[in-house]
Amino acid sequence: MRIDLHAHSTRSDGTDTPAELMAAAATAGLDVVALTDHDTDRGWDEAAGAVQSTGVSLVRGAEVTSSWQGGSQHILSYLHEPARLAPLLAENRLRRPRRARAMVERLSEDFPITWEDVLAQAGDPSTVGRPHMADALVAAGSYPDRNAAFAAALKKSARYYVDIAVRTPVEVVEAIVAAGGVAVLAHPFMARRAAPLSDAEIGELAEAGLFALEADHRDHTPAQRERARALAGQLGVAVTGSSDYHGTGKPNRLGEGLTSPDVLEAVESAGHLPVLR
Repeated sequence: MRIDLHAHSTRSDGTDTPAELMAAAATAGLDVVALTDHDTDRGWDEAAGAVQSTGVSLVRGAEVTSSWQGGSQHILSYLHEPARLAPLLAENRLRRPRRARAMVERLSEDFPITWEDVLAQAGDPSTVGRPHMADALVAAGSYPDRNAAFAAALKKSARYYVDIAVRTPVEVVEAIVAAGGVAVLAHPFMARRAAPLSDAEIGELAEAGLFALEADHRDHTPAQRERARALAGQLGVAVTGSSDYHGTGKPNRLGEGLTSPDVLEAVESAGHLPVLR
């Protein structure tokens, strides 16, 4: 059973619509995929409508932004009750355009892009993020692709970067659990995070109800994957693996990181909603 628990659609910063994502998951040979758009669950219905035609089961989720020491940490929420997590997601979506506008103002001093250029890439201002700024920079000819833009102008140490002021990781985990969701710390040791959480801080998330660490991720080295497994064992939490697929926006491919069927079963048992089959 091939299970990928982290993928994005056009409802945030992916390039596939939710239905196209489901079709791509089928082509990739997946049995189960999770739709985890940033701070929104508005792609759920479209993805659910493609379950029967594609034969791919759907885990409904979201990737929730939290703020920590001048950077962001992302917490995946699976199978939460939408109405109960809606206030937090809406709060994050309100803050996204403010932060994005501030970054674009700084970028426009040195690059030929405007807010309108970035918005044209995103479509929905409530989901605007650095990937859309990267796309605008690529369209303007400033960089060859998203990765190049992130490695330079959009990295957290660049003068253009502006932090997004949202809730802390512990507060987000607590909100997800209160909404009947299953909380997983996404790519905890990603090198480009401004301030990666320490083992002790991840332990605080476990005390708040964290279910798992996303160990098998493209942005983790083999040593970091082993570190995540060892820490998960110490904390008594599970381990997941996933692609963090964004369509053509990133090199990540569906199915390049997988989660075990036993872990999926535990996710479903702990969540408020069922997996759609």
